[in-house]
Amino acid sequence: MSADLTPMSIKNNAVRPPSFWRRFGLQFGIWSVGIVMWLTFVAVAPGAFTHKAIYLAFAASTPQFALMAIPLTLIVITGEIDLSFTSIMALSTCAFSESANNGINVWLSLLIGIAAGCACGWFNGFLVTKFSIPSLVITIGTQFLFLGIDMTWTNGSGVAFTDSKYNTIAKLFVGTSFLGIPNPFWWTVVAAGALWFVLNRTKFGAHIFLTGDNKTSAQLMGVNVKRVKIATFVIMGAFSAIAGLVASLQISYFFPTVGSGFLLYAIAAVFLGGTSVFGGTGSITGSFVGAFIIGAIQAGIVASGVSAFYTNIFFGVVIVVSVLLQAIISRRVKN
Repeated sequence: MSADLTPMSIKNNAVRPPSFWRRFGLQFGIWSVGIVMWLTFVAVAPGAFTHKAIYLAFAASTPQFALMAIPLTLIVITGEIDLSFTSIMALSTCAFSESANNGINVWLSLLIGIAAGCACGWFNGFLVTKFSIPSLVITIGTQFLFLGIDMTWTNGSGVAFTDSKYNTIAKLFVGTSFLGIPNPFWWTVVAAGALWFVLNRTKFGAHIFLTGDNKTSAQLMGVNVKRVKIATFVIMGAFSAIAGLVASLQISYFFPTVGSGFLLYAIAAVFLGGTSVFGGTGSITGSFVGAFIIGAIQAGIVASGVSAFYTNIFFGVVIVVSVLLQAIISRRVKN
């Protein structure tokens, strides 16, 4: 114990509850950005943003990259990054479609697709941890590798999901059920809830934070850092497979390049949600909200009658302002 921690200071810290800023500072920042942006769109385009149709559109389209942003949060908290998940999304969906179209039961094909995603994730984690190569470099390479396998396997041709054997699985993943809201939204809520629990209420979640905060200290405390990192990449692979299936079933067609436009959206959602690029800090709920902010920006620009060319400008402003706000709040928390 350091010399400045006197018994009185320990007692004071024990009885004083954490301040509001310490407990909810970063979450308050991201929610504030989201609320201000929503009010802006309501004021500029009330006809669109006061009608439920646009929110149902969010619920159907945003999960396509939100389902990848949520597990990506775990990887970034460990201090790593994955840039190959869109290629995993394509390759695992390819494995699903090829299995189903070759006479394998569609539900078994689903498991094969998810297993392919997990295998890709394991391969990423193994290379990163075994050879101590920066994940940024490794996953750039595997992004090309996985996509190349996908394109070679399919010969660059897509596969239609119009056969009746896909009806049940399509209804489950992309149909409309509870409260008339598209099922992709509910799958995203389930994913966020499950990974929030894992991150905040389990030993594995604590090890994720410890690994990202200080790898050496985590190892001294008995944490198997390599196993933790590999596990987060495997989780990323599994969710990428599900995201690829959702995106393909929504249009009843599998394109070998499915997910190619979601990379920056998913990454932006993670950092917009308050996860630190340096590791050790992150929020599943922040990434969840961040993903829907990204989705709302796209629709809001169009609904407001502004040229779509301004979308990237708006993305940049919102993300920069959000990051600055989070930095200010973090300083206040430390003080």
